[in-house]
Amino acid sequence: MPLFAVKRNPFPPLNKYARNFKENLEHFKNFLISSSIFISINGALKVLFASLLLGVFAPNLILASFFSVYSVYSLNKLTDMKEDAINNPDRVKVIAGRERIFATSVFSSFVITFILGFMHDFCCVFILFFPLFCGIIYSVRILPSLPRLKDITGVKNLIISISWGVGSSLLPATCLQERQPLQVAFLFYFFATKSFVNSLLFDVRDIEGDRINGVRTIPVVIGREKAKKLMLSLNSTLLIWLILSFYLGFFRKYLPVLAFSIAYGYWYILHFSRKREIGKSLDLLVDGEWMPTVLLALLFACLL
Repeated sequence: MPLFAVKRNPFPPLNKYARNFKENLEHFKNFLISSSIFISINGALKVLFASLLLGVFAPNLILASFFSVYSVYSLNKLTDMKEDAINNPDRVKVIAGRERIFATSVFSSFVITFILGFMHDFCCVFILFFPLFCGIIYSVRILPSLPRLKDITGVKNLIISISWGVGSSLLPATCLQERQPLQVAFLFYFFATKSFVNSLLFDVRDIEGDRINGVRTIPVVIGREKAKKLMLSLNSTLLIWLILSFYLGFFRKYLPVLAFSIAYGYWYILHFSRKREIGKSLDLLVDGEWMPTVLLALLFACLL
């Protein structure tokens, strides 16, 4: 036996633990995004943010919005697996082989959405299922001689923006004691415009896959650079919206938070429009926008 035997370290190197942690974190992130859980959380946060702006609070509607978003987006992912095989292979890996589980979770979410909406107000059921109705109209050919809405450039973005605008603004509005149609209309425009811009940004990410599949999205038709200018122009209309909100006395307590959201929109439009390869960071930073926004709004609500 050597005089100075070197003992083997019984503990694996710390970098192995760090590597395993990083891999597990990546798998968890992919699961959250691919399973629609992440966007559902942020969909619920939109309703919470709108509730703060209107000065109301209804936990059951916030929860209902989570299940509504989950059911609609998960159903869409189940039906779009062919396109996602090119645009988003990680999503297909999560869903493939688990279609029955996802289908069951979609049906269960629809049922929970209906119950929660009905318990609050029957009109909430129509608001919560409005995105599903839009999705059906969007995908079905109404007349044989006419193209599907899905095949018309820009219609998808318009339907997404209207769906998010309706859900985010009208659900909290059902809790108002007095009708405030103009204020609610302002909220609708804010959420609809943000959603239209964000959907365009996702189309920029998927531009190559859409070209291969013959999907004529706005970025495919007008190009990446013009799509960026369109997004910046739409986001700039929110500056006028912010000035009008201040003038009319709407959301004054949260105007700095709204200004942050608009500035954040400029940042991610410019950031992701420059990148040729856009990964999961787009989902995290764009869909996840409402996490810092709501945290900031809650801070203002506590301090002011």
